[in-house]
This record gives sequence, structure tokens and C-alpha cells, in this order.
Amino acid sequence: MEYVGRVPAPPLDRYIDDIYYMAGVPSHRRIVVPPMPSAHLVINLGEPARLWDSDPSVPPEVVSDGWFVGLWTRRFLYEYPTRVRLAGVHFKPWGVSAFVDVPASDLRDRWAPSDALWKGSMGRIRDRAGEATSAAEVLRILEEELRSRLVETPSRGLDLVQHTGKWLETSHGAIPVGSLALAAGVSTTTLAAQFKAHVGVTPKKVARMYRFAQLIRSVDAQHAVDWADLALTAGYFDQAHFGKEFKDFTGRTPTEYLALRRRIPAEREFPPDEGPMPAS
Repeated sequence: MEYVGRVPAPPLDRYIDDIYYMAGVPSHRRIVVPPMPSAHLVINLGEPARLWDSDPSVPPEVVSDGWFVGLWTRRFLYEYPTRVRLAGVHFKPWGVSAFVDVPASDLRDRWAPSDALWKGSMGRIRDRAGEATSAAEVLRILEEELRSRLVETPSRGLDLVQHTGKWLETSHGAIPVGSLALAAGVSTTTLAAQFKAHVGVTPKKVARMYRFAQLIRSVDAQHAVDWADLALTAGYFDQAHFGKEFKDFTGRTPTEYLALRRRIPAEREFPPDEGPMPAS
């Protein structure tokens, strides 16, 4: 399956990790997505997909056209159609706040049709991208749209969240929240309130996601893995807590995850693996 991704030009890169295009037949139709430090926009240019919440009380949903996926604090399952053609955006945890006029808490642990947030524009975007003849052209159209949607004046507190969130990103979640607040010259209460407004969760939870993402990137499934050492390097000082969080995030124990990755390696054309894995 073709995958083309790149970081958008400034100032979009303050809010977006990458934009991407995917097309082809997926090798595995169902993938489990653990909580990761990213929100998403998916623009479907092909057949509908399906989403399942790990909470069994939430009904699955068929999704087409386009949809936003907020920051998730629990894993969910995504099922590709038999043939994929889509474009997407991996936002930084605070990134969606610069493009939509809804509280981030409204998108936490849920997906929402893009037309509900970008009123009536998805048909036009899909028409333009659908007529594109190359991945580069699709990404250019997507970047143009994002540039037109970027708010001129950031809402109150977004600069603070972006500034301190960048420290969490570069440290892989290793900076204590108290130190973040002190360096930013605000109270921990103020910092938490602004993160909830622009990310949907507290900075402590964002730090956990960056820490887990760094741990997963450190796993080389083709060689012996010292989980205790990797966990300690990533900032897990309690092995019992590490094991519980790993199972909560992935639905598998570290040993089960490693066996899966050895049986089904990540596809080489995709970017560095940060957690999504085949469901079986």
C-alpha cells in the first residue's frame, strides 16, 4: 500500500506533525490504535471505514467522507475498507484547537463528522482531492485547506499549551508537570485548565502518551527486548504500573505485543511505528 507523508510548512508545523496520503490494498484490515499524543483528521476518498471503541457500551460506527478524531485516552479499533484511498492529518495534541471552534474536551475519546466542524466544506475538499492525479497534489490541496482554516489569532491559552506541550514532546513526557508550570510562570492549576481546554486532557496525561510512544518506538522486535530496561529509560519506575499501562493501552501484555510484532512486522513504507498494530 502506498503511503506518502510530510511535515507541512510553517506555521502549520506548530500544530501538525504530518499530513499524509494512503492508497491501495491494506495487508491487515483491522488495526488497534492505542492512546497516542495525536488527534486526527481523515478525508476518505474511497469506500467507508469502521470504528470500534474499546468500551463495549459504545456502538461501532461506519464513517465516510471525512471525520475528526480527538485525543483518545483509551484504545480503539479501525477497520479499513477492502481498498483504501484517503488523506489525513496527524495533529499535535493541541493542534485541532487552532482549526476548529469547539472545546477540545468535546472531541476527547470520540470521532465527529468533519462537516459538523467545517460546515459544508468536505464535499468540495473531497472533489478537489478526488480529482488529483498524484499523492503530492492531494497533499498540496490538503495543506492549502489547512492554511485557510488556521485561526489568525490563537484563542486564549493556546500559545501557553503549545509552548509547554512542545517541551513534553521533545522530552518524551519526562518533564514533571510542576516543572513545566514553573518554567512557564503559571500555576499547575492554570496549566491543567488550559490543557483541558485546548487538548481535552491534563498535561500529565499528555506526558503519559509521549512516554508510551517513545517506549514503543524503542522496541526492536527482531532482537531480544529487555522490557525492564526500556521501561526505565522511558521513565517508568514501577514495573507493575508499566505492565498495567501497557495492557490498558494496547490490550496486550508486552510479551504478547512482541510476539505479534515478530509474526506481523510493521510495513517498511510506513513511518516509524508508534503503536497501531494489527488486531489479530
